Amino acid sequence: MAHVINKELCLACGACAGTCPVEAIAADGDVFAIDPNVCVDCGACASECPVEAISEE
Repeated sequence: MAHVINKELCLACGACAGTCPVEAIAADGDVFAIDPNVCVDCGACASECPVEAISEE
């Protein structure tokens, strides 16, 4: 399963990017996005998101 960020919920706080151990998350305009080719599906980002905008798809 891949982790995805709901762009409508994302606050662009950067908490997810700061916790990602493989740097798979970067700013995509006003929000953040997860690169599925780099993501190792550890779930650290989802645990850190204050608005629960990250889920498995």
